[in-house]
Amino acid sequence: MSWDWEFAIEIFPELFNVIWLVIGITFAAYAVALIFGLVLTFGRRSKYKPLALVTYGFIEFVRSTPPLVQLFFVYFALPQLGITMDKYVAGILTLGIHYSTYVSEVYRSGIESIPKGQWEASRALNFSKTQTWFRVILPQSIPPVIPMLGNYLLVLFKETPLLGAIGVLEFLTRAKNIGSASFSYLEPFTIVGLLFLVLSYSSSIMIQKLEKKMKKVHVRTN
Repeated sequence: MSWDWEFAIEIFPELFNVIWLVIGITFAAYAVALIFGLVLTFGRRSKYKPLALVTYGFIEFVRSTPPLVQLFFVYFALPQLGITMDKYVAGILTLGIHYSTYVSEVYRSGIESIPKGQWEASRALNFSKTQTWFRVILPQSIPPVIPMLGNYLLVLFKETPLLGAIGVLEFLTRAKNIGSASFSYLEPFTIVGLLFLVLSYSSSIMIQKLEKKMKKVHVRTN
């Protein structure tokens, strides 16, 4: 079987249109990861030891189990406990929570890089804990780790094909459907691979440029 250009051109728009759905899922899951990752960071640093231990255990458990298993549990097992979710919601939450455990470690590394003098100065100015976190610590700790956070956005994007396992329409699911209907898998899967390559590579270049820019800003501020 040889490459069929006419067939490839015919199916390209159908595959290309899925890009916006995949991008939407990626950014929605990433937003969950950023927000819940911050919650996990606060829990991990809590002076209340039971909360810190539970948070640590949760992070290690989630990071040690495959996201596909977690996806199946959320979508297929939780309904038996009375918790039912739409497949898109289940996919976004599963990927978001899974990567929040990695994002929390990025946040933690940024926070630990803040000199102790910043904490002491906040106490001297009689700042509350909330003011210290959101006016002093986070504005200084997050910008330097933005490139690392960007890398996880790229990794999360590459994990979206997992959602096809629960019926979410994405690149590979659409390609598989086209292949099943036409009995030709070469063109659809090749196009999907190229689309992933173009999106991933362009995003990688943007992240690298952002990283260089952040390094320059960090040097100027120091």
